[in-house]
Amino acid sequence: METGHVFVEDVRDAMVVNRRMARSMNVEIYSRHLETFRVAETISRRPGIPPRSYGVDLWNRRCDYKRFQILHYPCAHVVAAYAKMNLNVEQFIDDVYTLECTLCVWENEFPVLLDLFTWEVPLTTFELVPDRGLCRN
Repeated sequence: METGHVFVEDVRDAMVVNRRMARSMNVEIYSRHLETFRVAETISRRPGIPPRSYGVDLWNRRCDYKRFQILHYPCAHVVAAYAKMNLNVEQFIDDVYTLECTLCVWENEFPVLLDLFTWEVPLTTFELVPDRGLCRN
């Protein structure tokens, strides 16, 4: 935080890679009003598989590649679409990736665990019975 970074290192590194990849993509605007695009890869990232194109919906924060919805920070296709619109892509990185949020998680004190041998373990209250129908010779 002292160096001016807002996001955790892994996300910063991923965004650098996504920006580099976005430079080699073609972006077609489908609807400027609805903020929908078709982003075509010009270089295949997977050997033997031809480059693909993906639909990007900035308004609903969706990309057909699905990484944007899963990780909650823009994939290369979304970065390319934002670059086409001259928008700051970092405003769409989820707050969970901020250093401030990460530090809030780790500021809690964790209790010291007692010796493993002093733990009270309840006895099992059930009996494991094997399913004879699943036995194979």
